[in-house]
Amino acid sequence: MADMVRAMVMTAPRTFGMREFPRPVIGPDEGLLRIEACGICGSDVEQYKGHLGQRGLPMVPGHEPLGIIEEVGERAAQRWGVVPGDRVALEILIPCRSCDLCLTGRYMSCKNKQGSYGGYNPGEPRLNGGFAEYIHLHPNSILHPIAKDIPAEIAVMYNPLGAGVRWSVHLGEVGLGSTVLILGGGQRGLGAVIAARAAGAETVIVTGLSRDHAKLALAREFGADHTINVEEEDTVARVREITGGDGVDVALEFTPIATEPVTHAIEAIRHGGRVVLAGLKGGKAHPLNTDLIINKGATVVGAFSVDARGYTDAIRIIESGRFPLEKLHTHSFGLADVAHAIETLAGEVEGENAVHVSIHPDRG
Repeated sequence: MADMVRAMVMTAPRTFGMREFPRPVIGPDEGLLRIEACGICGSDVEQYKGHLGQRGLPMVPGHEPLGIIEEVGERAAQRWGVVPGDRVALEILIPCRSCDLCLTGRYMSCKNKQGSYGGYNPGEPRLNGGFAEYIHLHPNSILHPIAKDIPAEIAVMYNPLGAGVRWSVHLGEVGLGSTVLILGGGQRGLGAVIAARAAGAETVIVTGLSRDHAKLALAREFGADHTINVEEEDTVARVREITGGDGVDVALEFTPIATEPVTHAIEAIRHGGRVVLAGLKGGKAHPLNTDLIINKGATVVGAFSVDARGYTDAIRIIESGRFPLEKLHTHSFGLADVAHAIETLAGEVEGENAVHVSIHPDRG
């Protein structure tokens, strides 16, 4: 059993270095998770570029870890319902589990968070990010069992698919007969297509750029009825045409950085429709026509991360085998290639069209 553990440490924007950490000694309330895979998403890209600030650097990023329980304390095993050898998906947030918000099921708003996995945490870097061989499990961690016979590249999609489920179905209230506009065809946009179809949506529309042609093709394969190239067509006019002038019931805005799709989302909904905003803009301000929101009787919802219900429903979809999720996974990288992996997802590597990208520490 190795005494040292490797991890990739981010010391500045676009700067990673491999470091070794002492293997944690596990107490009765803690655990040690051996990382099988860690997914990469758009927020990893923004973090890598420095768009999310630098407080908390240096750090071990990676907030979508999938792994095997290597060690677990006696009390932790009882509390989590796991034993060594179990495969689990790990939630990002570490709530206190004691405040009024946690006790009433609103732990995403916990007043006394104990930190987060793969996020900015004050102090020296430690094994609390997925770009590592192991993660030291805090006593308040939230774990979700997932079947071991599913390839790691697919099982690790629990996070983007969980976002698609929560943002479309739980927050957007997509259901039987809904008409849905998804602005942005990345991992979470495609996850929303899958979730909307699983929930019984009648019409699903997905937007993208010319360079997103492969993603839009995947969107159609996963159940989108229409795709819109926003560089060739007017998004709102096309949505009106598809819906007979009514607009959609729900618009999901997932695009990174670009602010114009926020306006398109509001303009494209019917009277009484819902807009879910999930695409981070890197701090850029965007003017809103509040008269339009008021006169449409619109509901606008901010989508923050994924909660336990979202993860649980996503894992059920993954384990069902209903959708060919292997078609979403395009790239796997070893631990030393984290920077290249992020740049690949960001579209910075010529000739590569990435959709879902993951890091696998046991592959180098």
